[in-house]
Amino acid sequence: MEALNLDYSKVPSSETVKSVRKIDAVDVTKVYSTKKSNFVALDRVSFHVDAHEFVSFVGPSGCGKSSLLRIIAGLEPLTMGNLSISGHEIDGPGADRGMVFQSYTLFPWLSVRENIEFGLTLKGVPLFEKRAISDHFMELVGLNKFAKSLPKELSGGMKQRVAIARALANNPEVMLMDEPFGALDPQTKNSMQELLLRIWEKEKTTVVFITHDIEEAIFLSQRVYVMQAHPGTIRSEIVIPHGLREVEDVKDSEAFVKLKKQVISLIGHHDE
Repeated sequence: MEALNLDYSKVPSSETVKSVRKIDAVDVTKVYSTKKSNFVALDRVSFHVDAHEFVSFVGPSGCGKSSLLRIIAGLEPLTMGNLSISGHEIDGPGADRGMVFQSYTLFPWLSVRENIEFGLTLKGVPLFEKRAISDHFMELVGLNKFAKSLPKELSGGMKQRVAIARALANNPEVMLMDEPFGALDPQTKNSMQELLLRIWEKEKTTVVFITHDIEEAIFLSQRVYVMQAHPGTIRSEIVIPHGLREVEDVKDSEAFVKLKKQVISLIGHHDE
């Protein structure tokens, strides 16, 4: 893989944004109750995400990654602890958060443009403004020529580009992404990762990214939280060196391979 040649003067590093917190989580606990027993999915999880950061969570199945993201999204409540965005406690879904899932969740009867404009339509945004916004994001994800196409006419990668554009069109403070590239073939996945980095550089949206793919987490992120299961807790925080992606064939570089081995060791298995 070639170096991305991002303009790092435009990308805030972890060092430059430490004083600007976007997400604060303290002792977040999630317990699912059944008739027979209680299951602790998350046990006193504490973390933070700074403004404009790209932060990933990795870990084995059952470590609570997706549950954590759903709590941040306001789709389900936490059992104990505190979780806030920009100092405001999360008490449900909000326009300040955009969500992208592994499944494309597009409306099959709407065109690419109409899908991207869906949230704007609900908000009552005037037509000329909607068109300007959808034009911007279609250009950003490279779908200008597919404005009138239906989802069934698109490839998997194109559908996910529409989903990303739709989430960004609502101008969220935080983008929440739950294994968005998990269903894509390796070549499409690599191109989507590079596209996402370019979008992040341009839009400067705070991103929280859930993945089981260690390479993906290291390649995309400024910091990676490594989780463990039963119950779900954060085992370690890995800071990704600034400028790592400037290296040619970055995923084969010595620094990248060393980081990958470190995360694999923390997770405790070798099947990633």
